Amino acid sequence: MQRDTSFLGWPFFEDQHRHLAERLEIWAQQYLPVAHTDVDQACVQLVAQMGQDGWLKHTAIDPEAPGSLDVRSLCLIRETLARYDALADFAFAMQGLGTGAISLFGSAQQQQWLKRTRAGKALAAFALTDPESGSDVANLKMTATTSQSGYVLNGEKTWISNGGIAERYVVFARTGEAPGAKGLSAFLVPANRAGLSVTERIHTMAPHPLARLQFDQVEVSQDELLGKPGEGFKIAMAVLDVFRSTVGAAALGMARRALHEALERSQSRQLFGKPLNDLQMVQGHLADMALDIDAAALLIYRAAWSKDMGAARVSREAAMAKLYATEMAQTTIDKALQIFGGEGVRSGNTVEGLYREIRALRIYEGASDVQKIIIAKHL
Repeated sequence: MQRDTSFLGWPFFEDQHRHLAERLEIWAQQYLPVAHTDVDQACVQLVAQMGQDGWLKHTAIDPEAPGSLDVRSLCLIRETLARYDALADFAFAMQGLGTGAISLFGSAQQQQWLKRTRAGKALAAFALTDPESGSDVANLKMTATTSQSGYVLNGEKTWISNGGIAERYVVFARTGEAPGAKGLSAFLVPANRAGLSVTERIHTMAPHPLARLQFDQVEVSQDELLGKPGEGFKIAMAVLDVFRSTVGAAALGMARRALHEALERSQSRQLFGKPLNDLQMVQGHLADMALDIDAAALLIYRAAWSKDMGAARVSREAAMAKLYATEMAQTTIDKALQIFGGEGVRSGNTVEGLYREIRALRIYEGASDVQKIIIAKHL
């Protein structure tokens, strides 16, 4: 696949990032895309392969060699995987999101579980969304009441990625130390815990493992509390601060693939006796796509670099990166589909698949309108 590597020369990157990108490109050519016939099984196999080959070491801090998550590496990996196979990007990203809270706030005992996720032997999940709260995390309704041994969880979670196939969930619930955001806590809950059940597998236009979870008198111990009581909102926002930029990176990878497909189509398709890309209107579309892709990449890797350089919070930068990149990718993929004409909507066409895959990225981990609110508040 033809690709633009000029951005790897930008000062955001170090040699380790350039080497990472080259190694992953070779790996992706060998293993991707995978069959999407059985999405659950595909994700399990992808995680196992990525763990075996060392890619998942980037998703969580090594308990035996503490450091920090390198956001530029996470973004480069997601961009590359998404360019080849959106499901591979999903499988990688959910390992990171599902373990982020443990990496950043988990006790030494809790972090031992990361050995399994980094090795691809267990899938992780991030259970934040309530049926009624959505992007309004502070309005979360699920409860965690104190008991003699710890807490008892009651309520529902929905749109949970890896729901039904994860081994453990990071679950956010209201413990009530204070109203709103200050009254939430986070817990590490095994999937086989009594009272925890999968009540619905959610089917979407771009299939991914998603589920609704029911918590009915689910007992968790004090040792399964992540951080301190009342720190749940802080934990969730810290995780999103790291991973929100990577959503933009995944969108960037899809947009790069769309531009690649559109270029090939415009060179091979004859219209009015000459190649499609001789038409000025098509040239204009291609130029817009290239411009928007570079602008998105600059925003994404600015946010990632800022975080890696030690910025305490990059909420504004990450929101800008996620908002612009996902909206840009939707527009870029739509232009690519238009260049393909009727073939673009044929089921199984690469651009048709990208068209379905990109839409969810403008919603999850904070919808586009929520990102605008975040940016405006920082003004």
